[in-house]
Amino acid sequence: MSPSASSTDSGLLEMLTLERIEDNYFRTGVFSSEPRGLYGGQVAAQALRAGAETVPAGRHAHSCHGYFLSRGDASRPVLLIVHRDRDGASYSNRRVIAVQEGTVIFNMTASFHAGERGFDYQAHSVPVVTLPEELPDTMAWQPLIGVQIRIPEQARPDQPWPSRAWLRARDPLPDDTLHACALTYVSDLFSGLAGVPGISRRGR
Repeated sequence: MSPSASSTDSGLLEMLTLERIEDNYFRTGVFSSEPRGLYGGQVAAQALRAGAETVPAGRHAHSCHGYFLSRGDASRPVLLIVHRDRDGASYSNRRVIAVQEGTVIFNMTASFHAGERGFDYQAHSVPVVTLPEELPDTMAWQPLIGVQIRIPEQARPDQPWPSRAWLRARDPLPDDTLHACALTYVSDLFSGLAGVPGISRRGR
């Protein structure tokens, strides 16, 4: 994508499409025509996608841990360098280093697992809130590319930042890897900004 392109013209799948320069080197597209801070979830999702591009077929994202080291610029491409640490019988481990203008801005460690039978776990019940079909699109919360956001009732009516949100990709996501990348992409939007219920804020 050209540097003059706008994020409003782009979709999530386009943002997650990387240019493969060499076997373990990838380059991202540019989705802002003006210099501004690079959204952390974007580089994290692209790093996970780069790692996934180097693992054997049939292995899906299992875990990832990211470390934000320097501020990125959304108007410039990012170089993603993948280190193939290990390919075991059922797990692959990768390290991905994101570099921009010679500066490391982000590191990720990720594991990928071959599909196999395992234990089932019951997730916590979803809070009773207004369904997304009954809520308006929340464009005020729209720093994301190709993601629809709708904000229902919150755990506390006085909280300044949402801790509950309905999110959906505007593009169909055809495989598990893209679903994992999309989840990584949105994970940085609300994290750490809303208060945790039951935790006192006195003394802050």
